[in-house]
Amino acid sequence: MSPALELIVQARHYDPFSVLGRHHEQGDDIVRAFFPGARKVRIENGPELTPTKKTGLFEGSIKDHDIPLHYALLWTDAKGQEHRSIEPYTFAPQIPDFDLYLFGTGKHWHIYRILGASLKNVDGVDGTLFAVWAPNAERVSVVGDFNQWDGRRHPMRCRYDSGVWELFVPGLGEGTLYKFEIRNRHSGDVFVKTDPYGRFFELRPNTAAIVVRDDQYEWNDRDWMRDRQQWDWQHSPMSVYEVHLGAWRRDKDDGFLGYRELARQLVEYVKEHGFTHLELMPVTEHPLDISWGYQTTGYYAPTSRFGSPDDFRWFVDYCHQNDIGVIIDWVPAHFPKDAWALAWFDGAPLYEHADPRRGEHPDWGTLIYDYGRNEVRNFLFGSAMYWLEEFHIDGLRVDAVASMLYLDYSRQPGEWIPNKYGSNENLEAIDFLRELNNITQEQHPGTVVIAEESTAWPQVTRPPWVGGLGFAMKWNMGWMHDTLAFLANDPVYRQYHHDQLTFGLLYAFTENFVLPFSHDEVVHGKGSMLAKMPGDEWQRFANLRLLYTYMLTYPGKKLLFMGSELAQPSEWDVERELEWDLLQYPLHQGVQSLVADLNRLYRNQPELHQYDFESPGFEWVDCHDSSQSTLSYLRRSADDFLLVALNFTPVPRHDYRLGVPEPGAYQEILNSDSQFYGGSNLGNGWIEADPIPWMGRPYSISITLPPLAGVVFCRQPEETAAS
Repeated sequence: MSPALELIVQARHYDPFSVLGRHHEQGDDIVRAFFPGARKVRIENGPELTPTKKTGLFEGSIKDHDIPLHYALLWTDAKGQEHRSIEPYTFAPQIPDFDLYLFGTGKHWHIYRILGASLKNVDGVDGTLFAVWAPNAERVSVVGDFNQWDGRRHPMRCRYDSGVWELFVPGLGEGTLYKFEIRNRHSGDVFVKTDPYGRFFELRPNTAAIVVRDDQYEWNDRDWMRDRQQWDWQHSPMSVYEVHLGAWRRDKDDGFLGYRELARQLVEYVKEHGFTHLELMPVTEHPLDISWGYQTTGYYAPTSRFGSPDDFRWFVDYCHQNDIGVIIDWVPAHFPKDAWALAWFDGAPLYEHADPRRGEHPDWGTLIYDYGRNEVRNFLFGSAMYWLEEFHIDGLRVDAVASMLYLDYSRQPGEWIPNKYGSNENLEAIDFLRELNNITQEQHPGTVVIAEESTAWPQVTRPPWVGGLGFAMKWNMGWMHDTLAFLANDPVYRQYHHDQLTFGLLYAFTENFVLPFSHDEVVHGKGSMLAKMPGDEWQRFANLRLLYTYMLTYPGKKLLFMGSELAQPSEWDVERELEWDLLQYPLHQGVQSLVADLNRLYRNQPELHQYDFESPGFEWVDCHDSSQSTLSYLRRSADDFLLVALNFTPVPRHDYRLGVPEPGAYQEILNSDSQFYGGSNLGNGWIEADPIPWMGRPYSISITLPPLAGVVFCRQPEETAAS
């Protein structure tokens, strides 16, 4: 037997097309096939092939037979059953060289249409094209139920310098389970890996990818998608409800709801409570429920826990038809070490950086992408584009950006290596993030990419051409930490920590900030939002209502994690649904009602959102009254203003005078101490401005400032108020 045939039998041949299929050899037309375990093989409407010893190889001459280009083989297995399959080794390469070139340069924004599993019709034959990047492989095969998971049966064609392997398998269609079997060229070790570009996976704990069609769903969100291209997100209201789909609500048996039922219930809820967007904790496929989705293994697949990819399309479509935007958490900062997934994909570091000082996260036990490698960047770029394009997602919240930016993130001296300039910036990751933001903004205008970045890295939300990273927005972690630290103090001591409230305005407009009370703040012993508040029951609820009033009137877009609007007393638990039964109690119901009213006020009053990112939108009235722990400020639009006053003590402030810029009547339009929210109902109605200069302003009003509460006033012109 020739060396080439030996390699086929040993499942080591890097180019099976040079051996299998139809060949002209020494003046004869030969057909050669490999069917380990088959009793006999013949060509449909042609001759029977002769077995070569007991190797599984069959061959025969077709010199005098009229055999079609893509012939079928009929083969009999060990049980005597006959099978029919069109020979895959008769098809020409299917991936154009230009696509491989773009992938190699990291510039193929739609690489998911090339790699992975794609349903195709080639020369009139239906089947599936499988393609995978594995440059360190000696041999790659596609395996599945269709070949009894036997890596000898369907070895793939190597596209040489690209490191891409491909094989068109006729007859395989939607629903086919598959993986890739990879033999490393150096060690000879064999790995079975799921598809990095898989677009649908078996339900965990199973890990095979599933061939799925991407082009059959009929979208009904044309108006939303048209308007999104012109969306002025900088000057529009954006109040985000952060959700974990598996733990928001469960079915009667405590099982997961499907994407479609979740869409119906969530849309009704977020509309009723005034939110503009949903942010979904990762729906990218992941093996472990309690990872919350941040240990991603399927960067191109909605998790099958809640349904199919088309079910998720329906989810997004239904949200858009109801004017609700959808943002997803996206995790390019790290990936898990599961042996069946990306880790050491072809028997060597491929997606991860080879040096563990740059390729592993000591805190999370995960691997770090090699952002300097074109094909790895392209994998991530393609994933971002896939969600924005194929699922109409409106934005990506990029998790753990700080861990990407710093080479010494969570590392001790000697555990990291500096960049070429001797400093700790990850230059490759910086370039990746800038390019990511350029690509998404150019290809999908109106979508937003939001950074969870917890340090003082400059210009995160400024364009790359001025030295920024190019994100649309950034979570304001400093404001969040300072605010929660301040509220945790007993009110009698808050006067000594007043600067924790005022300091944030020194940098509030240096970035486009989102104010986040996210899932991270209600887990791991941090306590629920309600549990963070000091005092007796009444004070804890009043403090929480005050906190939400402060957030919704402070500059910046808003984000609130599910359950926080219910004032849950316990931390969030991913393994059970929210404590909906709390809504039978007036105090919990009151917090929920206040959040809804605050959202509506924020959406309906341009003063509270038009200049969220610009200094003309905010003006202190009094930030110095630390002894009474009060704050007051104006929120401005281009045409008008609102007055906000906050009392962070349980002491009512009667005849509390505030300077105002205009005469007229001032109406209290929101009071977090209202009886409707569970408060003491101490407040104001209409108040006429006095011509008494105060706080550097020509007019002033004297108000009642309720205990542990915030009030919001709008001004009516004198002639309107008089009427």
